[in-house]
Amino acid sequence: MSWAEDYKFDISETEKKPYTLGGYAEFRPLLFGLDSDSSLYKLKYYNQEFGHTQSEANFRLLLEGSYEKGMARLFARAVTDLQNNYQGGSEKTQLYEGFLSLKPSSSLTMEAGKKNLKWGKGYAWNPVAFLDRPKNPDDPELPLEGFVVASSDYIKSFDGPLKTFSFTPVLVPVTDGINEDFGSKNNLNLAGKLYFLYYDTDLDLIFLSGGSKTPRFGFDFSRNLTTNFEVHGEMATIQDYRKKFIDPQGRIREDQSNAWSYLLGLRYLSAQDTTYLFEYYRNGTGFSSQEMKNYFSFINRGYDLYRSTGNDSQLRQAANLSEAGYGRLNPMQNYLYFRISQKDPFDILYFTPALTGIYNLDDNSFTLSPELLFTGWTNWEFRLKGGWIVGGSYSEFGERQNDYRIELRIRYYF
Repeated sequence: MSWAEDYKFDISETEKKPYTLGGYAEFRPLLFGLDSDSSLYKLKYYNQEFGHTQSEANFRLLLEGSYEKGMARLFARAVTDLQNNYQGGSEKTQLYEGFLSLKPSSSLTMEAGKKNLKWGKGYAWNPVAFLDRPKNPDDPELPLEGFVVASSDYIKSFDGPLKTFSFTPVLVPVTDGINEDFGSKNNLNLAGKLYFLYYDTDLDLIFLSGGSKTPRFGFDFSRNLTTNFEVHGEMATIQDYRKKFIDPQGRIREDQSNAWSYLLGLRYLSAQDTTYLFEYYRNGTGFSSQEMKNYFSFINRGYDLYRSTGNDSQLRQAANLSEAGYGRLNPMQNYLYFRISQKDPFDILYFTPALTGIYNLDDNSFTLSPELLFTGWTNWEFRLKGGWIVGGSYSEFGERQNDYRIELRIRYYF
């Protein structure tokens, strides 16, 4: 007597489904330790009273899916963020990406819609990512909202030192309701990327023109020197870049120049499964130490004026300057980034501790972020992360509104 049934092969089990659907749900509570003596604390909370800490609860739902039929493919990614903090609750739903892709041949792809292009080889920063929103260096792998573009990609392979070549032209319209935050309206911008795989080196030549932004050009590269040692870099120039800044007398000035930015990084994986990542970033559009000190001094004078007279006009002016550039992530000129992570230490499976640091070479301030990541349960991810900020008066990190932050991220993938 047989207890096993004959196995019947069903070809439908091996056929690729025309659609995919997935995403994750995330709960992320945070605790901030506030620095009431810092300039940015005074700028944000000058008319409010807080204790030494502040909490925040975040929920995110990310949904993405695709459908393929013949040479066509549709892809969409939407994100809903719910937040509850001292200001109350808020909700925001955005389409991060949504585009149609056509592939009439193995060498040609055409796409139209909202897309994040992910240009550049850097991990924490990408000076050549002219068509992407900037990453958060503290969490560079977070998904980003794209822009509405039309693009094509032609790729060709060769025998010889040049192994692969591709050309990617991109059109970026800017009008009312379309890419309004990209730059000046009523322009059709042209960008492009030339890719070369020469021997074992990846090279990109990149440009952007069209009127919404001043012309910019760049290149990047990456190469594996050994199987576990990689080096990468980027260089970009922005023509006629205009920078608004505060002078020592508190007057707003504007300077125009060709801004050069570059990045050089390396990644090394040891025999013990330890990953080391280091990057140096030169931000040609950034502010000098003196320009940042002038800005922080401007805030402090505005705060003193508000405390004595109730007049907050200077603080509102400082807030406008923050949106114009001073409030960017890492707004200064020279930075070092490092990240060290260890996979399965002490034979603890699915456990990865890591340490990340960002050091400002201009004013010697820095942040350190240790984290613990566990993925041992199917479809679940748990990350506990801290952030400590160190810096003196009038330094970038020393004048931030927080001294530290503690964050727990619980994510379920489906």
